[in-house]
Amino acid sequence: MNMAHRLASFTAVLATLFAAPAGAADLKVISAGAVRGLIAQIIEDYSCQTGQKFDFTIGTTGQLRTVITAGQPADLIIISIPLMEELEKTGKLVPGSRADLGRVGIGVTVREGASAPDVATPDTLKKALIEARSVAYTDPAEGGTSGIYFNGLVERFGIADAIKKKAVLTKGGREAAIEVAEGRAEMAIVFMSESIAVKGVKIAGPLPPSLQDYSAYAAAIPGNSTDAAAARAFIAALTSAAMAERWRANGFEPPK
Repeated sequence: MNMAHRLASFTAVLATLFAAPAGAADLKVISAGAVRGLIAQIIEDYSCQTGQKFDFTIGTTGQLRTVITAGQPADLIIISIPLMEELEKTGKLVPGSRADLGRVGIGVTVREGASAPDVATPDTLKKALIEARSVAYTDPAEGGTSGIYFNGLVERFGIADAIKKKAVLTKGGREAAIEVAEGRAEMAIVFMSESIAVKGVKIAGPLPPSLQDYSAYAAAIPGNSTDAAAARAFIAALTSAAMAERWRANGFEPPK
């Protein structure tokens, strides 16, 4: 069966199994930025096939912690597992609703058509960072996981001051990749899923294995959800076998 037939079969299954009732309210989803590109695609397809409408909010881990703990109404949250574990301790999630989705690593992003630097080892990565004219990454002050990690990494390399002088700080990883695509930064250090979703860039490579920092994500239903049934249906679609290849194509590995 070719790709077009597989996609048609998958969307037909969605339409049959997860059709939203007429007049259904928007499903409020709060999501981490590292999964935004993929989740936005899935939401678009799911909405077209089932009729379900969405209210989609995105942010860094730090931003989402503030939003969620403030009690913003939500039907579904898709966040990093450490933050999910924090929230599970509060008792504010529907018991048994958590579903682990996958994990993604950090990579080095450069502009499409540019020479890809060697980043396969700690030494070559350090060399590439020193030689880059500018480096984009999420502002650690925004609470983004990759930006906080990268800040610590350049401290360990002993090049923090040099990197700060040529840093292009952004609100999120996607924005950092866009800075590269539009020529305002030579490279970006972001989750690979965020770069894959941006046109005009390519991934030079993941961080070396000894330096890699994976972030794992999970979905769950908050206790204040007004449509837990619709949220469960969407989680079922996200975790279905038909979606496995789509997650992989967007830089994610299966949950560990």
